[in-house]
Amino acid sequence: MAGKKMGFQTIKFQNPPSIIAASSIVGPKEGQGPLKDYFDLILNDNIYKEKSWEKAERKMLKEVVEMAIKNSNVPYSSIEYFIAGDLLNQIISAGFAARELGLPFFGIYGACSTMAEGLGLGSIIVDGGFADNLVVASSSHYCTSERQYRFPLELGNQRPPTAQWTVTGAGAAVISSRPQNPRITYVTTGKVIDMGEANPNDMGTAMAPAAVDTIVRHFNDTNRTPDDYDLIITGDLASVGKDIAEELIKQKGFDVSNKFSDCGLMIFRPEQDVHAGGSGCACAAVVTCGYLYKEMIKGKYNRILLVATGALLSTTSTQQGETIPCIAHAVAIENL
Repeated sequence: MAGKKMGFQTIKFQNPPSIIAASSIVGPKEGQGPLKDYFDLILNDNIYKEKSWEKAERKMLKEVVEMAIKNSNVPYSSIEYFIAGDLLNQIISAGFAARELGLPFFGIYGACSTMAEGLGLGSIIVDGGFADNLVVASSSHYCTSERQYRFPLELGNQRPPTAQWTVTGAGAAVISSRPQNPRITYVTTGKVIDMGEANPNDMGTAMAPAAVDTIVRHFNDTNRTPDDYDLIITGDLASVGKDIAEELIKQKGFDVSNKFSDCGLMIFRPEQDVHAGGSGCACAAVVTCGYLYKEMIKGKYNRILLVATGALLSTTSTQQGETIPCIAHAVAIENL
């Protein structure tokens, strides 16, 4: 029997798909952070022996997928789908990686929520019986995102305190029907929330209401509470957005203060001068496929609610004076 809807936004899987392998690659700055021992590969520089930062990003994405598949012990020919996305226009990192990988490809875009979106969609496909094995991935690169969204690095523009640092890295996970821990038990799909924030240098404030909407809906749909989780972790609200989200969730009747963390705060040290914290498609991807996955295998965590957040803006929408629509997708990952 396939999964069933629990309320309006949440799916409960009858045969929870498994994450049978996960891999992560990060840049040198991320490799100096507190989670450095959890990443499979730390680059020596941001160019990765390529001619551009964009080519370096797609190389990371391709190689992290190959690494995850190898770690899964599933034959390459048995991987039925590749689901991936990134921050760049027309998701070129994912598309060009798919060209090299030669796998049936679903390109997705959820900004920094892309990894959770991919895990959710991949789990629906596997639970529905449409695949036994697939791989989900996402990537970002500080230099490519700065060039696209903000200013050329050569200008040396000053960043405000609310700004976040796009994570250079890529993460991939193999989802399978093979019964093995950890497993994806629930997916709560987010709705686009726009509270009128328009500052592209303050993503945390813009994304916090979307995270709150998804987290509260997840609790209401599943009849769970924060006490049912060892960890509730957002993707990249960072310091500004996390504090806002925690307060708004409390106003909705749920106290997450002793269970709540954020990938954007975990990946860098305060002295690394990233201002509010980390962001980017790779932020949730490398923390999930590196730290969280490995700690679940060890049994430190047995039930996690991953809530990756995304700001669905573009340079065009910003220049036209648009506000920032945001979204958050939640995935419950458990050792059963």
